[in-house]
Amino acid sequence: MSFLAHMKQRRTIYAIGQNVPITADQIEEVIKDAVRNSPSAFNSQTSRVVTLYGDSHAKFWNIVRETLRKLVPEEAFENTNAKINGFAAGYGTVLFYEDQDVVKSLQEQFPLYAEHFPAWSEHSTGIAQFAVWSSLAEQHIGASLQHYNPVIDEEVAATFDIPKNWKLRAELVFGSIEAPAGEKTFLDDNIRFKRFD
Repeated sequence: MSFLAHMKQRRTIYAIGQNVPITADQIEEVIKDAVRNSPSAFNSQTSRVVTLYGDSHAKFWNIVRETLRKLVPEEAFENTNAKINGFAAGYGTVLFYEDQDVVKSLQEQFPLYAEHFPAWSEHSTGIAQFAVWSSLAEQHIGASLQHYNPVIDEEVAATFDIPKNWKLRAELVFGSIEAPAGEKTFLDDNIRFKRFD
């Protein structure tokens, strides 16, 4: 299968379950390989990853639920709760972090580029997220990328002993594909692309 075919296979899957086709150990190796081989500016390797399974996965989504309960109006919380239940039904969650100490160190080492390193760190995490998501899709594991940071950051850090210099950027929840993704639409190419010969 070509790289482009793998890209097309990666979709946002909301209906996920526990019946994944490979073991947690195998999933962990897929995640590590994907992150290890993701490029980063100056080969800085700023990405950090925490993977949650079983009780830890459930605990994480309960933190999200209870945090949102304080923020979402009571009359709207039923929909929010249903969405969180869908994520909690999955097999695991990948938390993507960026190490801010590495970013600061690079800013000090290369002052000419100092203002760019935070953006380049964001590029690195985006690439790592895409690589993990696509690699899981290759294993027939569905996933969706979520962003409940920063409102959950403090409690998640305390619960899972996350270093203070790690900044949470995204949460990829994954599991068996229980229903296919919806239809994907695309903007007209004339809007997105220009070519000059």
